Amino acid sequence: MDAKTIRKNFLDFFQEKQHEIVPSAPLVVKNDPTLMFTNAGMNQFKDYFLGNKTAETTRVADTQKCLRVSGKHNDLEEVGIDTYHHTMFEMLGNWSFGDYFKEEAIAWAWELLTKRFDLPKDRMYVTVFEGDSSDGLEADNEAAEFWKKHIEEDRIIFASKKDNFWEMGDQGPCGPCSEIHIDLRDETEVSKVSGKSLVNEDHPLVVEIWNLVFMQFNRKADGSLEPLPAKHVDTGMGFERLAMAIQGKKSNYDTDVFQPMIQFLAKKAGKEYGKDEKTDIAIRVIADHIRAITFAIADGQLPSNNKAGYVIRRILRRAVRYGYTFLGFEEPFMYQLVDILADQFKEVFPEVVAQQDLIEKVIKQEEAAFLRTLDKGLRILNDLMESNQSSKVIPGKEAFELYDTYGFPFDLTSLIARENDFSVDEKGFNEAMTEQKNRSRAAAVSEKSDWTVVHPGDEVNFVGYDSTTASAQILRYREVTEKKKTIFQLVLDNTPFYPEGGGQVGDKGILISGDEKVAIFDTKKENDLIIHYANKLPSDLESEVFCQVNEDARRLTENNHSATHLLHAALKEVLGDHVAQKGSLVNDKVLRFDFSHFQKVTEEEIAAIEKRVNEKIRENIQLNEQRNTPIEEAKAMGATALFGEKYGDSVRVITFDKDYSIELCGGTHVPATGKIGLFKIVTETSVAAGVRRIEAITADAAEAYVNEQLNLLAEIKALLKNPKDLVKSVSDMSDEKAALSKEVEKLRNKELQSVKAEIAKSAEVKDGFNFIAQKVEVPNAQLLKQLAYDLKAVVDNMFLVLAADIEGKPQIAVMIDEELVKSKDLHAGKIVKELAKEIRGGGGGQPFFATAGGSDISGLDAVVAKAKELV
Repeated sequence: MDAKTIRKNFLDFFQEKQHEIVPSAPLVVKNDPTLMFTNAGMNQFKDYFLGNKTAETTRVADTQKCLRVSGKHNDLEEVGIDTYHHTMFEMLGNWSFGDYFKEEAIAWAWELLTKRFDLPKDRMYVTVFEGDSSDGLEADNEAAEFWKKHIEEDRIIFASKKDNFWEMGDQGPCGPCSEIHIDLRDETEVSKVSGKSLVNEDHPLVVEIWNLVFMQFNRKADGSLEPLPAKHVDTGMGFERLAMAIQGKKSNYDTDVFQPMIQFLAKKAGKEYGKDEKTDIAIRVIADHIRAITFAIADGQLPSNNKAGYVIRRILRRAVRYGYTFLGFEEPFMYQLVDILADQFKEVFPEVVAQQDLIEKVIKQEEAAFLRTLDKGLRILNDLMESNQSSKVIPGKEAFELYDTYGFPFDLTSLIARENDFSVDEKGFNEAMTEQKNRSRAAAVSEKSDWTVVHPGDEVNFVGYDSTTASAQILRYREVTEKKKTIFQLVLDNTPFYPEGGGQVGDKGILISGDEKVAIFDTKKENDLIIHYANKLPSDLESEVFCQVNEDARRLTENNHSATHLLHAALKEVLGDHVAQKGSLVNDKVLRFDFSHFQKVTEEEIAAIEKRVNEKIRENIQLNEQRNTPIEEAKAMGATALFGEKYGDSVRVITFDKDYSIELCGGTHVPATGKIGLFKIVTETSVAAGVRRIEAITADAAEAYVNEQLNLLAEIKALLKNPKDLVKSVSDMSDEKAALSKEVEKLRNKELQSVKAEIAKSAEVKDGFNFIAQKVEVPNAQLLKQLAYDLKAVVDNMFLVLAADIEGKPQIAVMIDEELVKSKDLHAGKIVKELAKEIRGGGGGQPFFATAGGSDISGLDAVVAKAKELV
């Protein structure tokens, strides 16, 4: 039974049992701060178990993409070494939310495995929870009794809390579980040692294939347990292990889940899988890792240098390194496996097919970049191991330099060192890292005086969301020297000035104290203090000051900030859900938005994005602002967290149409989208691999831009005497220009031929060759070169020097017949350099032809004279 049929049979079986088949959640977790990647089938149903949501359907089943890169048996560096653990895997599962419980779950699991999949009953064992006195829990005899209806009692094993009691976390739903294990060893081994003794002993062929979790308790904050009002079933079965069992293989990698990739890699490398341990490990690593990389990118996570993106980049680089070192791949190769995966999963995970081009391009570019790093880094690392043979330790400072200067990952240095019986001075590496951070920190720190306290207190009340003015007292101030300029930083007890954050620049404005005005040129946040930057202090520090934000700048900044929210949503609609914000800049003049997307955004896509944003502006959507919203509540609303922002327990949620744009944001915004007026994209560029940048303008700037373009168009029309069809008129004029250019070229060539004939007549015979040195008039350097070659064609044994004034700049050309070059040992390049001294220039070229340019046009006559002297 092939893998596709196994998956289909599982889903069909539970559909027959009245389960709704639901799609897999994305591999990359976007709404759960406790998880970076989906690591179990139950992740997407957590809210049901926690009681946050009520399940609309009480019975569901699915196959879930999972990624595990840490924990027992699943550490990234271990995958590929054995034959049954993976980074990315599928978890088949069925769930009951307050519906059926132990009896049905056990009966159906047994029915599916033994009847639908025909697995041998005499090779299976089941475990049940043995109880735990510390929790006051008795053995799960209930589950054991249900199992006795299907399997011999001596195949039922009571196991510890560690293996047979599942908990979501320190608190929350939990309960006993029952695991199904299968013995895949050969008959001779089975006859020698009972499989029962090998259950839960990490034997590679006596493995767990299905875990049935019975959630019947709630772990309270004090550690005690209470019965849940509703009992749930959560099961998980490793698809790859199930395929191994059904297909009678000894390794997951021997199944048709992995074999197409393994055989492709082996053929490409000119190897035979199964013949050499190091080669086999390399092939397994790549076959495993390409799945994790492909599905992560398909779900929107591009490789990068931080968080989830860094995990994916590490996985990719580990695979590339194995291919380079053990399979001899020195060019990108992994991207070619995506086509196999797209075909393999097109029916169950169509997102790979849908984004195949993007996935292949991202992987290929990442491979190419890392191969360059790898080649250089490996040579340096080999030198380091060679020079430290006696100690067998790579010094931490050198490992850091390898990381810092060449981008060679520390974990890769450690891995290669271990493979060569070396270790790395990790303490020294960390010290070097800390030193660099301290140097960077020191370089960034300005000279600051101590704070001078004017009024006691630390509480700062920000009123800028509701007002652009406020009365305040100065709490403290200090002098700061930046770039040899003294500025002052002030802290107020009450302020309407927005401090820089979330991409939005800090407010500017004035403080009014009596008749005195003090300009505030920036506002920033430091240790939760809002700091106002000024070039001077108010004369009276004790009295109350009146704060006035620059309202025009604030209004324009708000237009641009709200437009970024509309733009973000439009990008997702037009380009796809993989789009994620990677950075932004919002001020009163422009908005800049960086986002994850590999390829250039087409003109058609830009037009569609602009159109969508302007539609939302014209809808005049009212701002829905929710302050002090619990972050979990905000995430439950579907709010998007912005790149680079740090969020506390309570957040501010900005909504422009709950079905269009909901984001967590601390910035200021328009009260309604109609205030933005107009949105116009002015540039779209690349800023990094997989990251694009859009710059756009709104409101006054957009209106000015459009008017400027219209005025330019009007001027062009006027110059062309207002034709009815402007495009045709310009096209006709372009054609006419091209035709005239051809005519001019013909005339120039005709003139050149005439000049050529005159110059050819002036040749002087010198020592057996024809010498010509003249000033000439030609319109450009190309024609000067052409003239030299044309003369060569008509004058034998020629030694030619031409000096020309080309648009006010001196030019020299030297042409020497090849035979003269040999017989007289001449070199046009050397000669032209000597002549170029007369025009304060330089040049060079081949022995038979060279050119030079300069800055002194008055030296052309001297060039000709010097050429005659040289001859």
